[in-house]
Parts: sequence; C-alpha cells; structure tokens
Amino acid sequence: MPKLADHLTIGQVARRSGVAHTALRFYEDKGLIFAERTSGNQRRYPRSVLRRIAFIRSAQRVGLSLEQISEALSTLPHDHAPTRADWARLSRSWQSELEARIDALQRLRDQLTSCVGCGCLSLRTCGLNNPDDRAAARGPGAPGLKPKAEGGY
Repeated sequence: MPKLADHLTIGQVARRSGVAHTALRFYEDKGLIFAERTSGNQRRYPRSVLRRIAFIRSAQRVGLSLEQISEALSTLPHDHAPTRADWARLSRSWQSELEARIDALQRLRDQLTSCVGCGCLSLRTCGLNNPDDRAAARGPGAPGLKPKAEGGY
C-alpha cells in the first residue's frame, strides 16, 4: 500500500477536480470515493480519486442519479481509477434509459408546440397542464373530496 504522504489532501483534490470540499465529503459519505485517514484523522485521497470524480461528474452531466453512479462504481475496486474501457462498458448499460429520456422530451416538445398552437391551455383537456388525467371520468371539481353536506371539508 502506498504511503499516505503520496496521497492528496482534500484541498488538493478540490483544487485539481474543481469540486467543493463539501461535495467531496458528500461523495465519500455516499461511498462514491474513498479516503484514508492520517493519525490526526485528516483525509488523504489516492491520486486515482481524481479520475473517479471525473467519472462522477461526467455521469451527472449525462443525467444519471447518484444512485445509478454508485451502482456503476460499485462494479470497480474502490481504489481503481475508471478507464476508458470501464466508461464504455458502463455507458452502454445507460443507452436505453437515455434513449427513453430523449423520446419523452421529444414528445413533450411536440405537445408544447401543439398546445401553444391551439392556445387553449384548458385545465380540463390540456395534455401539459393536466397530463394523464385519470380523475376526469369522475366528473368536474375535486371528486376525491366530499362536500360538507356529506361529512367532507
């Protein structure tokens, strides 16, 4: 095992990665990165942590949750700097989810265009203001609430 003197302090990692100290502590709490401790309980990070942080930031930019990133990183040894091959392998598993997100955004864009075109913005029929309205069949108003005469509000 390398000496802790060969490791980076939290300040050095923050400066080199562009990630705030608080985010580094958060990532560590979530198990995304790991630090060793000195006899004075100060964090010391292996240099490979810089690559892990770059991986985390790239995955976040793609829109992945920290849970998904954690799952991906859990397939690697904690002291392992993700390689290009690691990124390629892991990113392949995210392709279908990203395609589904793109498809959903395109449908939203198309709904927005048609809604702006009609100008109705009807709360009863508008797909943007009232998407997938399951309560419409139960009538107008708030069908889940009972009138006062029936012991409600």
